[in-house]
Amino acid sequence: MSKFNYNQMDSIHFDVLKEVGNIGSGNAATALAQLIQDKVNMEQPQAELIQIENISDIVGGAETIVTAILITLEGDIEGMMMFMLDHSSAGNLSNILLKDIDEETINENKLDESAIKESGNIIAGAYLRALSKLLNITIEPSIPYLSVDMAGAILSVPAIEFGKLGDDALIIETKFWKDEYDVSGYFILIPTLNSYEIIMNSLGL
Repeated sequence: MSKFNYNQMDSIHFDVLKEVGNIGSGNAATALAQLIQDKVNMEQPQAELIQIENISDIVGGAETIVTAILITLEGDIEGMMMFMLDHSSAGNLSNILLKDIDEETINENKLDESAIKESGNIIAGAYLRALSKLLNITIEPSIPYLSVDMAGAILSVPAIEFGKLGDDALIIETKFWKDEYDVSGYFILIPTLNSYEIIMNSLGL
């Protein structure tokens, strides 16, 4: 089997994956608004190819504390999906959901963890539904797992999987806000090598 990597994508295929970001972010904003029964504003997502070794730089470096929601994938494709936020954004997200929660208590406050998991699950689910619809494939996500750690530690396992696919990773940045609370998160899809081939074939590559 030949080894694909993201550098093989032309602008059309890349635009399709960016459209996943557009649809997914719109779905996520709608779902979050329904959850809190209030309006959530969202910017158009930005998709870019980033060298694997530089992924942690987007959140401030390998030693920066981040919050990540990890979901394993089954169905037509397998692998994992990650939604990663810096600590400030995680605190702001919990404030949007729960009102006036101290961002430093994410690890200790079980209610806060539950809210972060639930919102991450909603956001991840919105992106996965968009990907499933555009590629006409079935994706079954697991229950989300929340991890709070240094970016380098959290990204170590995805880096191994990405290394099998080439030097670059596709990152979709999502920004949304409500009142004074701004949230910036990064959606990272990490398919297995076989699943990556299925995705590329579905895109016609």
